[in-house]
Amino acid sequence: MKRSNLSDLCIPLRKELNMNKKYRIAIVGASGLVGRTMLQVLEEKEVENFEYTLFCSAKSAGNKIKFLGKDYVLQELKDNSFDAGFDYAIFSAGGDTAKHFAPIAVAKGCIVIDNSSAFRMYENIPLVVPEVNPEDIFLNNGIIANPNCSTIQAVVALKPLDDKYNIKRIVYSTYQAVSGSGRQGLLDLENGAKSIAPQKFAHPIYNNCLPHIDVFLEDGYTKEEIKMINETRKILHKPNLKITATAVRVPVQNSHSESINIEFEKPFEIEEVKALLSKSPGITVLDEPQKNIYPLATIATGQDNVLVGRIRRDFSIQNGLNIWVVADNIRKGAASNAVQILEKLINEKKG
Repeated sequence: MKRSNLSDLCIPLRKELNMNKKYRIAIVGASGLVGRTMLQVLEEKEVENFEYTLFCSAKSAGNKIKFLGKDYVLQELKDNSFDAGFDYAIFSAGGDTAKHFAPIAVAKGCIVIDNSSAFRMYENIPLVVPEVNPEDIFLNNGIIANPNCSTIQAVVALKPLDDKYNIKRIVYSTYQAVSGSGRQGLLDLENGAKSIAPQKFAHPIYNNCLPHIDVFLEDGYTKEEIKMINETRKILHKPNLKITATAVRVPVQNSHSESINIEFEKPFEIEEVKALLSKSPGITVLDEPQKNIYPLATIATGQDNVLVGRIRRDFSIQNGLNIWVVADNIRKGAASNAVQILEKLINEKKG
């Protein structure tokens, strides 16, 4: 795991809460797929005392976005953009942008929530899913990392199970929607129906499944698979947890589906597992297979909760369990998770 250079990050002191102040929020990458979803989530929550500035690349600067009932002009992100004095910034603009601009924002007294993979595996930077490890939010040194979308939905389902039965091993098999690869991935799916060659993927995604997400590494795993393994260990605070993964891109527009096979240290009863998941934060259990009720991508899209179903014992091993986990990868897998982190930060100040 990497160590962050704390001197380079220019750690800000925590600011005392002024109950009457407006919190200044910077949204970086506001014109992107995740950025626009983030704005939608913020509109839905109707958070008071937030004053927003929307940043983008030079290419999109000057364009307008309708947000909170008025037109916001997108501003180009520059080295001096954070001189205005922001309290918080949510970055959704890629790793290179985050690596350059997040330390600048932190040096100006801003706490950054970053959606990219730039800082996730630094020891001194918390990797947070609010339903799972909210206490880690307040260990930040100015930057909080948002996990990978496929990891987020998995650990929401795994956390209560780990707390009760102690997870020994995990096998991930993912079925990931094309929206996880951005607008070009969505275009490849749409264009594939017209027999237009793909621009984003190595092969046509239309009518196909690609066992290839991100780049291949020397050991034969993809970077996406290794992300899931390492991020799960970090979030659950189990650095030696045995995990393997296979990540597959499927011809679905939105919402990732995952088959998760779990081996526990302790025995369990299926009805007890269902009851536990049903009362756990951020989870909706859909598990009535006799009625054809189980999590689907079409149901998960537009929701913040993680859907869990097909809950059944794995008879091939002792204390084995299979679950099917589906979530909106753009909302919960990115936008909503970041906004939840922001809410936790604000509420802690109010507390």
